[in-house]
Amino acid sequence: MRFSISARILSMALFGLTLVPQMAAAQSKIGVVDITRALSETEDGRQAKDKLKKLFDSRQKALDKKKDELMAMKEGVEKQASVLSREVLAQKSQELQKAFASLQNTYMEFQKELAAKEGELTKDILDRMEVIVRRIGQSEGYALILDRTEAGVVYVPTTYDLTDLLIQRYNAGEGDDAVKSPAKKSGKKK
Repeated sequence: MRFSISARILSMALFGLTLVPQMAAAQSKIGVVDITRALSETEDGRQAKDKLKKLFDSRQKALDKKKDELMAMKEGVEKQASVLSREVLAQKSQELQKAFASLQNTYMEFQKELAAKEGELTKDILDRMEVIVRRIGQSEGYALILDRTEAGVVYVPTTYDLTDLLIQRYNAGEGDDAVKSPAKKSGKKK
């Protein structure tokens, strides 16, 4: 009998805990934006994506060329393996390993370069989107606006999704004044 009373108290306490967030949510507006989608659906975002793709393609061609050279070198060593002395074969194998390590280093350098370029190309776009999202939140009374991908949002009703509004306002030029203002560029807040 004692167990069932404490189980009832526990279930009432849990019910009360689930009720508090529901009541708070009913009083607060929460919105979600998909920044990744917004970035790909604005003109500036598409231009940045195109520039990144061109850079990626050129770097990929260079990597492919190095990889092909490495594969040809490997095939040459494999074909000659039966006629080469152990010392020469060991030297060729070591050269192959160095060439492979060089290819890996080049790949890592390209990855860093692409990440830096992406940050450079999208920084102003993301800053402007942040200004717009902040304005939407303030003007329309949102208590919280989450980035769908960063927050790990799996499902949200379309009525809470503000992505289309963000894209429309961005494409209409909103937020450009706040991002390009001298006070903003020098790091001072207005």
